[in-house]
Amino acid sequence: MSLKEVDSTNTFLKNILSNSKPVPDGTVIMAETQYAGRGQRDNTWHAEPGKNLTFSLLLKPGFLSAQQQFDLTRAVSLGVYDALYPLLRDSLKIKWPNDIYYGDKKLGGMLIENILQGSQIKNAIIGIGLNVNQENFPDNAANATSIKKILQRDYELKNILAEICNHIEAYYLHLKAGRFEYVRNIYLSRLYWLNEQRQFKSNGQVFEGVIKNVEDNGLLVIDQNGGEQAYNLKEIEFLNK
Repeated sequence: MSLKEVDSTNTFLKNILSNSKPVPDGTVIMAETQYAGRGQRDNTWHAEPGKNLTFSLLLKPGFLSAQQQFDLTRAVSLGVYDALYPLLRDSLKIKWPNDIYYGDKKLGGMLIENILQGSQIKNAIIGIGLNVNQENFPDNAANATSIKKILQRDYELKNILAEICNHIEAYYLHLKAGRFEYVRNIYLSRLYWLNEQRQFKSNGQVFEGVIKNVEDNGLLVIDQNGGEQAYNLKEIEFLNK
C-alpha cells in the first residue's frame, strides 16, 4: 500500500492492527511523505517528499521469544545492507544497533516496535527510512548522506524497496529455520568500527575502546584497556561526528 502523506507508517500499521483487521505477514506500507517519522531516542527523521524510502513492514515472528528480539534487528539490518551492497560495496556498514552507514555518514535507520503475546513476539512493526535521491539536508543532519550524493545518479525507489524486502525475507527465513548463529556472525562482521580503536562517551565520560562483540540480547561489547564492558543503547554514544 502506498500513501501520499502519513504521520508515521509505523503508527498507521499499529492503527490497522488495533482495529482487529487481519493484516498478512509481510505487509508493506510506503509513504511519499512522513511528517512525524521517528528514529531511535525519539530522533526525528528528515525526508524530502518523493525522494527517499519511508516505509513500514509488518512481520509476525511468533517463533521468536522476547529474549530474541535483537535477532530480528539483526535480520532487518542485514536485509537493508545486502540490498545496498551491490551499489555501495565495502564502505557500507551497520552502525550498532541498526543504522546504515556509508563511511562516517548516515544513510538510513530503522525503528522496530515489537508487540508481545506472553513471552513470544506476536507482531513486529519495522519502520525503515533510507536516503535515496535527496541531495540537501538540514544543518542539524550534518552527518546525513544519500545514495545519490554518493553515486551521483537517481535510483528508482520501488526497485530498492523490492530488493530490501527480498533480502529481509531471506534473513527472516534463516531465523525461522533456527540459524541464529549464522545471522549473528554475519551481523557482527559488518559492524561499523568493529575491532577499531575509537572514541565513545558513556555517563558523560569520553573513553577509547574497541568494539569486540554484540551479545545475543543485543548489548554492545567494548574492550577498554583489556577489560570488556557491555552497553545498551541509552548508555553509549559513538563520537563519530
